[in-house]
Amino acid sequence: MKSAATWLAAVLVLFPTRIALATDYQANPSNYVSMLSVLQPGDTLHLDHGSYTNQLNLTNLNGSPNGWITIAGPSGGSPAVFLGNACCNTIEIRNSSYLTVRAITIDAQHIPGVFGVSANGGTSNLVHDIEIDGCTFLNHDGSQQTDGISTKTPTWGWIIHNNVMIQPGTGLYLGNSDGSSPFVAGIIENNLVKNPIGYCMEIKYQAAWPTGFGLPIAPSSTIIRNNVFIKGDGPSPDGDRPNLLVGGFPSTGPGSLNRYEIYGNFFDHNPRESLLQVSGRVSIHDNVFVDTAVNAIVARDHDLPLLQAYIYNNTIYAAATGIGFGNAAPQGDAVVGNVIFSANPISGPISDLRDNVTDAVSNAAQYVAAPSLTLGQMNFYPLPGECQGTALDITKFVADLDYDLDFNGTSKGAFAFRGAYAGQGSNPGWTLDAAIKPARAANPPPDAGTDGGNQADGGADGGRPADAGISADGGNPGSLDAGFNSIAASPGCGCGSSSGTSAVSVVLLALLACLRPSRRFLRRTDRFIRS
Repeated sequence: MKSAATWLAAVLVLFPTRIALATDYQANPSNYVSMLSVLQPGDTLHLDHGSYTNQLNLTNLNGSPNGWITIAGPSGGSPAVFLGNACCNTIEIRNSSYLTVRAITIDAQHIPGVFGVSANGGTSNLVHDIEIDGCTFLNHDGSQQTDGISTKTPTWGWIIHNNVMIQPGTGLYLGNSDGSSPFVAGIIENNLVKNPIGYCMEIKYQAAWPTGFGLPIAPSSTIIRNNVFIKGDGPSPDGDRPNLLVGGFPSTGPGSLNRYEIYGNFFDHNPRESLLQVSGRVSIHDNVFVDTAVNAIVARDHDLPLLQAYIYNNTIYAAATGIGFGNAAPQGDAVVGNVIFSANPISGPISDLRDNVTDAVSNAAQYVAAPSLTLGQMNFYPLPGECQGTALDITKFVADLDYDLDFNGTSKGAFAFRGAYAGQGSNPGWTLDAAIKPARAANPPPDAGTDGGNQADGGADGGRPADAGISADGGNPGSLDAGFNSIAASPGCGCGSSSGTSAVSVVLLALLACLRPSRRFLRRTDRFIRS
């Protein structure tokens, strides 16, 4: 009978790209720079707590679809803190892919123009499939032009989730001001951006895409979901900005059929601008909008035209205008099933306008539990018998992700409810506050109990995010710690150990490693085929 090592060698020949034997490394402020060069697909670099005074320069770190490279701070206790320096951006990403940065605190020390995470350089910098997970961004307030996260290269496949940004100049600035660096097929979810000087987040418009760069040309959606975007009352010296702005897409060619899907978010307060401004092709549903002196939602031509806008099942409170169209959307519109408390609920040229509940702000208490401008106290869950009617015709929206789930992630059932909540009485979900909106408790962990690919059990994918695309049931992505840990708990494969591992066991483990990524690949591509 062949030895276990022989069997494993045979499997590695048959499936060379399917298996990543991962290594965990430990680093500290004195040696982390030298450790970066040893990282291979599937590896994790664990950073000790402490202050890191040099830039985290992530260059030529290319994992694989089945073996992401991970750089992670401590999972608890004192953090790993990277301190900004006037020389350069704190974390700079160049020519890297399938790379996760997790649980790091980035402190810009109030220095103007020092970005927290940056990928710049236009087409000279090939960066894609990047995960920024569970990081904290502090003191990026040196100017309105100081960004927490910035991309100024054509890029795709970013997953930005579970991050906290407190008073940045601009929270997330994705794309370039001239439209030359499209941000494509990203997921931005479960982040808190509080009191920026300018935008909480902006995704820039897209001019004609560069050719030969590898951008995914199949129609796709960028997903913006379950975030909390809060503005303060401070001045914006470089101009007032909405909480969130998304720009348009190329008029023809690659990217022209792409969309933004914006849902499950909480937008709070803007004293001088709109909460959300959109152009291009957008779907906006099951969000809560509170307190703006202008529009809760404005859809209009901006750098590029407004082409399509579906706005349904949102709850809006205390906006000068609830939903405003600055001009018609020639590829289709819908304003359906919203609950709006405003003196001017809906305005502009809209062809499909139906089944909305509108009333004055002063009458909101007749419909919802506790209308308020106070975080932690406001509650817009419907009172018994309110905010409902005959079933909504949702035919236009069935291609949208989670079109059938409300703000809490609850099924909308027969689509009788108006607004962001499909229920009445006591709100079973999250309290609106200046905090990260938790992942939906109703959804099971990605792959729970089936393929070992979730964070709790170590996974066999070498650190790539579980459900990095959009799962068919709309579940929020989890994250994986790097490691083919069942085989490679140490730098060696352990095949010659005395543990009694049989050849059959080794082959089975290897084959499982081959099969698991295929299931994940199907879920990842779901965001392309459903858009």
